[in-house]
Amino acid sequence: MANTADIPCRALGRTGEAVSALGMGGYHLGQIGSEREAISLVHGAIDAGITFMDNAWEYHDGVSERRMGKALAKGWRDRVFLMSKVCTHGRDARTAMRQLEESLRRLKTDHLDLWQVHEVAYAGDPDRHFMKGGVIEALDRAKAKGLVRFVGFTGHKDPALHLEMLSRGYPFDTCQLPLNCFDATFRSFEQQVLPELARQGIAAIGMKSLGGEGVAVTQRVVTAKEALRYAMSLPVAVTVTGIDSQKVLRQNVAVARGFTPMSRADMQRTRNRFAGVAVDGRFELYKTTSKHEGNVGRKQHGFPLQAEMAG
Repeated sequence: MANTADIPCRALGRTGEAVSALGMGGYHLGQIGSEREAISLVHGAIDAGITFMDNAWEYHDGVSERRMGKALAKGWRDRVFLMSKVCTHGRDARTAMRQLEESLRRLKTDHLDLWQVHEVAYAGDPDRHFMKGGVIEALDRAKAKGLVRFVGFTGHKDPALHLEMLSRGYPFDTCQLPLNCFDATFRSFEQQVLPELARQGIAAIGMKSLGGEGVAVTQRVVTAKEALRYAMSLPVAVTVTGIDSQKVLRQNVAVARGFTPMSRADMQRTRNRFAGVAVDGRFELYKTTSKHEGNVGRKQHGFPLQAEMAG
């Protein structure tokens, strides 16, 4: 069993909590061939020192949460910082609270450490979330009831939407956003949103360190190690990564163990190196297409479902 000190822990903004610099994404748990394999992968991640667990109510129609819930039974829950996301997509606080109850039941826990508004990706989303009776009211209600400890929001589409959410003066504890070596050149969350998070004392949670689907890695534009190291060198509390096999777990843990951030000069050289292929967004299609938006959000906004688009 690995020593949990091998993976550095970082402060989660102003919450007073510390989490592992490397996090485990929940989406991929629903794609793994068997439930037993998924549970084994979660246990392996925790034993390796990963304490931050990501999930969302809508991932694979609840399969991801159910698998993580089974993995965290029998004492494992106490070893992690557990996050899930509420997927109202503009619907009301009542819907949000019902989703929270379902998430808690699936995850086999009486509370979440962090509950985040999922996928702020559509024009007008901030207005919908902050409307009277909207999801933001559910965040407050859940905290008051002790069902969640901290709250935040996520999104991958447009830095302007993040800045709009942050402009409302709400005391978010966290914000999850795509950060990688291509982002700095194209519609950049790193350049536009990270400074505002730092100004407000909100913890940054990085995601999509390989560009969402890892196409740049499969095309050998960048190695997974290079991409992850860059993402983890940014001023973030944790970098959430998709881990769908023991091989990928070992690969990511190897980068995270004893991690020391890249120098500012090395980071700038990395940005410059990839600027030519990053400037048109080819490795960040989640910013320019609806490919990465989930079906729950698509349906709520009246867009075709993923299967219909594929057909």
